[in-house]
Amino acid sequence: MWGRLFGGGGGDPQPGPGGPSGPAPGPEGVSMAQITEPLSRNMAAIDGDFSMEGIQKLGNPVPMLVENAGKGLLELWLEPFGQDYWLQPGESFIVTSYGHWSDRPFETAHEPERIQVWAASCFATVTFPDGTEVPGGHQRPRAEYYENG
Repeated sequence: MWGRLFGGGGGDPQPGPGGPSGPAPGPEGVSMAQITEPLSRNMAAIDGDFSMEGIQKLGNPVPMLVENAGKGLLELWLEPFGQDYWLQPGESFIVTSYGHWSDRPFETAHEPERIQVWAASCFATVTFPDGTEVPGGHQRPRAEYYENG
């Protein structure tokens, strides 16, 4: 996802010609400030409470439905904190971004058996459709899944 946001091929973000806050290389011209400004603003507002309730206090909720319409297990990977959630076929979650962001609340990328969601505000929750929080690692497969996949 960093590669999409910063115009590179993945890995660590590379500062642009103006230093860490200068424009990043690539066609989108995303600057580090576009990433760090929402983080700084929301960190100040959250005041150390990283619970679901603390994140919700940031306000400005924008929900996005993520549904597994496939036949196999689907991983939802939430950035920027790198948390995984797993959906069975026919199951759905709601990813909700809270707080302030620069351009749009989400970036998404689909890979085989995975969807990555970047919450541009850096603060998001994952819930079941009834509003109950989905715990991180929900339905994570055992090691055999990775060894045989």
